[in-house]
Amino acid sequence: MKTPLRIAILECDQPMPSIVERYGRYARIFSTLLETAAEGLGLSPKKDLVLSGFDVVDKQEYPNVDDIDAILISGSRHDSFDNDPWILKLVEFTEKLLKQDRIRIIGVCFGHQILGRALGVKVGRSDDGWEISVLPVQLSAKGKELFQQDTLLIHQMHKDIVFEYPDGVEKLGASPRCLVQGMYKEDSFISVQGHPEFNEGIMVELVKNRNQQGIFDDTQAKDALARSGEHHDGVNVAKAFLRFLLEN
Repeated sequence: MKTPLRIAILECDQPMPSIVERYGRYARIFSTLLETAAEGLGLSPKKDLVLSGFDVVDKQEYPNVDDIDAILISGSRHDSFDNDPWILKLVEFTEKLLKQDRIRIIGVCFGHQILGRALGVKVGRSDDGWEISVLPVQLSAKGKELFQQDTLLIHQMHKDIVFEYPDGVEKLGASPRCLVQGMYKEDSFISVQGHPEFNEGIMVELVKNRNQQGIFDDTQAKDALARSGEHHDGVNVAKAFLRFLLEN
């Protein structure tokens, strides 16, 4: 795929107001990440990337497929296995793209799960509990090749998982609480369960809010906050996304 890379960011949620005020909506947050990764690859963020955002929840808006080269499906507080009309529409759109061979798909957290659902495997609540804040992912041979490192450190914020790998999909990595941490199919899609777009500020806001709501107990919150500022490989993950788009 040649530059400029026309990437449509499908916003599957809106961040908390405090996060929006500081970092923007998900389209802006992902744009910041992808632009940083582009610079790291020697690309020009302004010339080699054409980034656009689409609210697929409230507005249920989607890009014209003739105007894009790839979609990035964002994370979300919603459940990927629910049957809300907007979720069914997103799954249908993803299924449609999987049947063609030009537009490529990037899935992140909820987006990773939507991709799994569109590919026909089970997605749902894990019995092993939450993964929160910066945690290690043990990479497969393919994961090491794509991310160009042996172990991945990435922000996590999920209790839902993809339970198994679809047929014909290459494994990218696993963690003790989530065996499907990433999926890959050449010239088609790449996905991760973690959040490469998160940083310490975003994670701290999320953890404190969910602690106040009673979603995380004090012990969980304290542990997560202690790891929130640790090194993570979000930019390297985004570089892998861009290299995937530039393949062939």
